Amino acid sequence: MRPLSKHEHPPLKNEEPAAVPVFAYELLRDVLIPELLGGDTHEISYWAGKHIARKFPLLSLDEAIEFFREAGWGHLHIVHEKKNEFLLELSGDIVERRLVMGSDPCFRLEAGFLAEQVQSMKQAAAEAFEEINKKHGKVTLVVRWDHKAILTD
Repeated sequence: MRPLSKHEHPPLKNEEPAAVPVFAYELLRDVLIPELLGGDTHEISYWAGKHIARKFPLLSLDEAIEFFREAGWGHLHIVHEKKNEFLLELSGDIVERRLVMGSDPCFRLEAGFLAEQVQSMKQAAAEAFEEINKKHGKVTLVVRWDHKAILTD
């Protein structure tokens, strides 16, 4: 048996990998957390996303795409890359459902996660924001970084 990486969890005995029901995810993400955080939900979610990114450092956007899939956050893909900006699109059943079901769905967790990952990859200050498109069931995530704001350890 091979050793587990720090990002893997041991399988449960005699069970297939568990799939979390979408409803359970929605209860936590779109009902309980906003109730607990109130008007600070968006801001705290952004910083929580940054914190998660520091716990799970990635080396590329391809790894971020896989992380989103494994976390059940939706299908992430790169629309285009500019000199100091990534434009990404988040879609999939979970995203569409959250957009339809919630009056104010929050995708700041995903934005914060991407901001921190890109900041680490580029070693430059980065920020991200999301644009929700309920009509098309997608979220556009824009990550911008500043090459002039170089980070040092």
